Amino acid sequence: MADRRATRPEEITGLFVEAANAGDADGVAALYEEQAVMAYPPGGQTVGREAIRALWEKVLASGPHFEAEEPLPALVSGDIALTATVAKDGAGARAQVARRRADGTWLRLLDLPELVSPAALEA
Repeated sequence: MADRRATRPEEITGLFVEAANAGDADGVAALYEEQAVMAYPPGGQTVGREAIRALWEKVLASGPHFEAEEPLPALVSGDIALTATVAKDGAGARAQVARRRADGTWLRLLDLPELVSPAALEA
């Protein structure tokens, strides 16, 4: 994947899908800050860009296909943004916190890829 950067926080989702579907763990990791925290695997955390890259290298080795999910409008305060998508797989929603860098591009700082759906909470 070419070194593409998000110029709006909502763009990170599309760049993730593009890199993941290309099997590009380096491209996925490049969307995260150096000390980013990802709430994955379920019940755990993956901390740091290199650990996130290693996790995605394992996940992408099996060739999964990711569907693009339309991002909801970002909630932005200064250089911090909250982004979210409604999961096409019925998992509920996904949420991320992104931070604008000095060059105006955005990277993920916090990633919660699997929020529990309201229906699951009622069960």
